[in-house]
Amino acid sequence: MNPLARLYGTATSVRNSLFDHQVLKPKRLRLPVISVGNLSVGGTGKTPFVIALCELLKSRKTNFDILSRGYGRKTRGVLVVDPDGIPSQFGDEPLLLARQLGVPVVVGESRFAAGQFAEKNFESQLHILDDGFQHRSLARDFDIVLLSESDFADDFLPSGRMREPLSSLRRADALILPDSQAQYSEKIPELDRIEQRKLLFYMRRTVTVPDGVDRPIVFCGIARPQQFFDQVRAAGINPADEVKFRDHHPYTKKDIERLHIRQRQTGAKSFLTTAKDAINLQSWRDSLDPLAIASLTLTLDRPDDLVDAVQARINRQIGLS
Repeated sequence: MNPLARLYGTATSVRNSLFDHQVLKPKRLRLPVISVGNLSVGGTGKTPFVIALCELLKSRKTNFDILSRGYGRKTRGVLVVDPDGIPSQFGDEPLLLARQLGVPVVVGESRFAAGQFAEKNFESQLHILDDGFQHRSLARDFDIVLLSESDFADDFLPSGRMREPLSSLRRADALILPDSQAQYSEKIPELDRIEQRKLLFYMRRTVTVPDGVDRPIVFCGIARPQQFFDQVRAAGINPADEVKFRDHHPYTKKDIERLHIRQRQTGAKSFLTTAKDAINLQSWRDSLDPLAIASLTLTLDRPDDLVDAVQARINRQIGLS
């Protein structure tokens, strides 16, 4: 193991132990908190999963808000995301959530402070904590953890993408694995008693491309770009070129020029990217014409079972059962 990765793992273990033994104690909000997170840095489909979960809750007539750190924003303090805002104000993913869901999204370095603000200003019944598995300073009532295939053989940061070891899954209440990856469950000792202790679900991610897109320049600035490129090909698109940028990349004039150069070199007639990248393009979006936005659909097996489990935990927390 890389020495820096070993140091990161040790520090993570010590911090978790302090919380496990209540040396460090989380703060609790008045309303229940449902956390959605992962063990690794990006690429597990967390944001589309949050959208899917929120849509399920909306179908149950449940009022909620979303709490997020607002990664990548240049502002500070607690802010309510304005859907018409820009990524530097709120972060790209909170903007995407606010635009697609139409519910209150509150960003803050302290999610406890963000939650307190939400409880004073909105008529929510619960909080959705976005990317919250490692944010142990805020107490939660239900932990959902998404896993990717690479989590089972990856290393700690900075040499790998892991923020916590697989053993941390003992804190989870529900686990979401990639569809058709049931064999991976055998590699997780914490799943030995899955029927007794946890809910295990599988999800399928499908990329849909608008009609009429042919040999585009496909580009993205996400955690696992090759995953997106593969999904585009699986959707029947043959890219003229594939261009990747770093995750959460704020696009500049130089980036747009680079994409236009590749367009001329390859003879591509269009561009194709993700919804998150469309947000990060901001005013440069009109410079890429025509630009198609691929939509990511997440299908969860037994979705009602997951929402039922969340609701049952909430009911126990507030003393309804």
